[in-house]
Amino acid sequence: MADTMARDSGTATPAVPRARTQGGSSLVTEQGRTTIADGVVAKIAGLAAREVSGVYSMGGGTARALGAMRGMVGGEKSVSQGVSVEVGERQTAVDLDLTVEYGAAIPDLAGAVRRNVISAIERMTGLEVTEVNVSVNDVHLPESPKNEEESTERERGPRVQ
Repeated sequence: MADTMARDSGTATPAVPRARTQGGSSLVTEQGRTTIADGVVAKIAGLAAREVSGVYSMGGGTARALGAMRGMVGGEKSVSQGVSVEVGERQTAVDLDLTVEYGAAIPDLAGAVRRNVISAIERMTGLEVTEVNVSVNDVHLPESPKNEEESTERERGPRVQ
């Protein structure tokens, strides 16, 4: 590979070429190669999306149901649930499926999720994020007042004896 030089600051620094490898992106320097697996990018995206207030959970209905069953049998929660990525030589694209809290302004929430995911991936991997597609599949409703009254009544005990 030919070395290219960045001349923005007046001092020459070698540009960092990327080569595509199976299952990830590879950062190549004179000192060696760093490979970033697709799963790593997916985990970063999943964690960054969950950090945004108003995101209740990740994944579509089937993925959430399988995740709940996995949790019941002692399995570990997948941080990349609801995330799919395509990783190229220098760029990545991300698709997210999420459930939002009732009352969240979905366009604002989607924008905040995009910004957080792009920032995290670009900072941690050096890959340029070309797009983050957000699909809102469900709205998490707050507990109904009837259920809240019943649970409060159970906590207080019977009203008459």
